[in-house]
Amino acid sequence: MGARLPFDLIRMHEQVSSPPERRIKASVQRMSGYVPGEQPASADIIKLNTNENPYPPAPGVADVCHDFDLDKLRQYPDPVSAPLCDQLAGLYGCHAENVIVGNGSDEILALCTRAFVEDDQKIGFFDPSYSLYPILSDIRDVPVVVTPLGDAFEWREPVVDGCGLFMLANPNAPSGLSIDSARVRAFCEAFEGVVIVDEAYAEFADDHCLALALELPNVLVVRTLSKSYALAGIRLGYALGHPALISALMKIKDSYNVNALTQAMASAALADQDYLVATVSRVKATRARLQEALQALDFDVVPSQTNFLFVRPTHRRADALFAALRERNILVRHFTDERVCDYLRISVGTDDEIDALLRALKDIQSS
Repeated sequence: MGARLPFDLIRMHEQVSSPPERRIKASVQRMSGYVPGEQPASADIIKLNTNENPYPPAPGVADVCHDFDLDKLRQYPDPVSAPLCDQLAGLYGCHAENVIVGNGSDEILALCTRAFVEDDQKIGFFDPSYSLYPILSDIRDVPVVVTPLGDAFEWREPVVDGCGLFMLANPNAPSGLSIDSARVRAFCEAFEGVVIVDEAYAEFADDHCLALALELPNVLVVRTLSKSYALAGIRLGYALGHPALISALMKIKDSYNVNALTQAMASAALADQDYLVATVSRVKATRARLQEALQALDFDVVPSQTNFLFVRPTHRRADALFAALRERNILVRHFTDERVCDYLRISVGTDDEIDALLRALKDIQSS
């Protein structure tokens, strides 16, 4: 008969072999993770599901990639992206102390949930809105206060009881609607907590809230280079606001949160504002053409201030149309939440991609 294990070793073995769930924070076990749009491996897919810019970034970005000094990769990048903050400050007429740069705007949103919400406070946002907001609240393990938008996804006065932070996507996603900056100002001035105005699509809109971030002590405007600058792949976001809010975020961000190559490519993109304006104009023109064509096909189309359209098909269920388009190698986005399950979100692609989409929709309608 073999030797018996000492009692301490038996107890250690039982602890190590216990279910792994016991080692995971309870709030993380309960939550569901963020579900991003599908990223297909095939190049034959027409991808209109993740609101990416259909055009390449500014030519200077390619120059950075070609000429980048690889010796810089063995060194840590600038920890606060100081040259980039200076560049953004110059672009928006503020000071570097008003700017923070992050690994995508999502990093900055996550930092805000850590910096501006006490454990006994709540996070507020609209419904429907950016589906990451409830996930970030779950990660922070604080309650949420959700304000339903109107039947046409229009503004409702936010419920903010107990909230230390309110996340406001403007223009909103997935609807594409923009909220008048005067109305946002009135809310921010009345709210005692911090308001994050998430302006991921601001360059495609007719209005924005940058002035609020530079005038009010409780407002941060968060933007990204993913959409209008066609740089979703490098993950670069930034926020502008009062120096006290920016300083708080600086304290808790990762030590080197933006890599050196991303900083250099972002700088090249920001330097070419003429290219930005031309690209945005091109997308907006296609957006208008797509809206008119979809309305002619009896779609209900929500007026958009973004690079996508939120549409309700009237001739068949949205999930069935999503599947029929997918069979034809065209990806759009369908959400299953009750408020939006009758809609599809369609990113504005190139004119050729939109022509292919419209041909497919006509084919599906006639089948």
